[in-house]
Amino acid sequence: MKSRIILFITIVLTFMLQTTLVQRISIGSIEPNLVLIFVACTGILRGRKSGMWVGFFSGLLIDMFYGSLFGFYALIYVYIGFFSGYSHRMFYDDDAKVYLLTVFGSDMLFNFAVYGLQFLLRGRLSLGSYLVHIIIPEVFYTTFLTLIVYRIFYFINYHLMKPVKKESESVWVIK
Repeated sequence: MKSRIILFITIVLTFMLQTTLVQRISIGSIEPNLVLIFVACTGILRGRKSGMWVGFFSGLLIDMFYGSLFGFYALIYVYIGFFSGYSHRMFYDDDAKVYLLTVFGSDMLFNFAVYGLQFLLRGRLSLGSYLVHIIIPEVFYTTFLTLIVYRIFYFINYHLMKPVKKESESVWVIK
């Protein structure tokens, strides 16, 4: 129960930081995606199920306040959390390269999904312009911010949710 409350508080804080502080550190109109970093880090640290649930609730918050199509961001973040969770058992949790590569790939897929479902279906066919001016700068900015932020999520996971983490790694727990 304690870990769910901490996870909920972290989701809300990440959303609030994404909508307030991150806008202050934007370069031009490019903002790093802090929510995507949190969903990917949760998938890596806690597995596919936790990554999916965190992705769903984070995306639901974005859909409620900023989305034009309800459930769009929730679905994308669910996929990001699920696919990030595949590296939970394969890699060490304290390896920065895993976080960087996962966030890089997740942000590329996120931006291409947003382009394909929000712009391409409405007849805006300028993929080259969207790629050069929005996707590539945002991906690199988000990946750079991952170097700083993933240690915070790592600390939250291992120091505030320690009992639940050890219990979930037991061989006697059915998954």
